[in-house]
Amino acid sequence: MKVSEAVDARRSIRAFLNKPVGRDEILGVLDRARRAPSGGNVQPWHAVVLTGDPLDDLIKVVNEQVVSRCTTADYDIYPKELPEPYRTRRFACGEAMYASMNIPREDRPARIGHVMNNYKAWGAPVVLFCHTPAYMGPPQWSDMGMWLQTIMLLLREAGLDSCAQEAWSAHGGTIRTHLGIPDNHVLFCGLAIGYADPEAPVNATLTSRAPLEETVRLEGF
Repeated sequence: MKVSEAVDARRSIRAFLNKPVGRDEILGVLDRARRAPSGGNVQPWHAVVLTGDPLDDLIKVVNEQVVSRCTTADYDIYPKELPEPYRTRRFACGEAMYASMNIPREDRPARIGHVMNNYKAWGAPVVLFCHTPAYMGPPQWSDMGMWLQTIMLLLREAGLDSCAQEAWSAHGGTIRTHLGIPDNHVLFCGLAIGYADPEAPVNATLTSRAPLEETVRLEGF
């Protein structure tokens, strides 16, 4: 698979098959992803990868907190007041997802139920939890993003799918404690990994992208 094909084929999958992913497959991807770039070659990323009973145990613990509406967030996922055009883009993403599942806006319980599936990793058999020391700044957070994107593209090459989930950060403190991650680290996100369910309508969702001229300016060409 060419890099361009992996970029075109990658989707945020929100319904996975109940099909295990092998240890060697995960290690192969993560080993190659070590070549991801980082400023000064700092490589600020750390991860814990779970499957089987350890993942089930964590999902149970986090879902108990979700039900009790208890959060231990490490950071705000979005700015408190997200301005335009970013607010509209986020809104359109959600509406496209719900439309694919025929969940109308007024069916609030169904929408909330779908969102809560975040904390079941959308049924993925593997979740990678990415974390970094709290003293790392925005440049190192961007490094983590490049590492995760490298992983997601390599997963596509290997025939696997993924969904980056910042939602897990709402329970960062709980997850750090449960997984033995140092207290002075920030839980950045989870990455659900597995095989997409081809029959799930939500996986057919194709989010739009802003036209290039809206985000990029060329000069001197």
